[in-house]
Amino acid sequence: MAIRLGDDAPNFTAETTEGTINFHEWLGNSWGVLFSHPKDYTPVCTTELGTVAKISPEFKKRGVKVIAVSVDPMDSHKGWINDINETQKTTMNYPIIADPDKKVATLYDMIHPNAIDNMTVRSVFIVGPDKKVKLTLTYPASCGRNFDELLRVIDSLQLTSKFKVATPANWKDGEDCIITPAVGDAEAQQLFPKGFTTVKPYLRYTPQPNR
Repeated sequence: MAIRLGDDAPNFTAETTEGTINFHEWLGNSWGVLFSHPKDYTPVCTTELGTVAKISPEFKKRGVKVIAVSVDPMDSHKGWINDINETQKTTMNYPIIADPDKKVATLYDMIHPNAIDNMTVRSVFIVGPDKKVKLTLTYPASCGRNFDELLRVIDSLQLTSKFKVATPANWKDGEDCIITPAVGDAEAQQLFPKGFTTVKPYLRYTPQPNR
């Protein structure tokens, strides 16, 4: 069954390039990003893993742990990491799950019978500290993932989990937010001391509350 937003993120124990982990224990109180790869030594995924290694400080400053998964075994992962470090001019600094029995891939519905063979599709799951799934994305094999977009979504998720706001189209950290419709004007005046602009009764903008 497909995982939906708000579902509990399935827990698992698995071998990774940084040792054995229990997923929920490994996350602790952090946010997490779990992203899958069809198999090792694939060109697009090589660039993705290298990109995440390069921008790992951006995830860390947001309190986000990142972990990748591929259905190939550990020996293959270790060889692939050498290629990633060499070709992407970086050093891998987060774990890759070895999932040869497809346990994690099955738990997270990463095996799509209409995709290529029996390989995992290229999915992304953002998991909150409450171990609930906050975002799911699935990409085709031909399109590399946009990790700047994932950081943007994490900024929005973390903001909206603390304040009664939503973020408009193309929002970036630091820009105005939208007050959620459930908040009346009187409550909005108390919650948002910086004030707000009413465009329509259902569309009210306020400066980002945590800035």
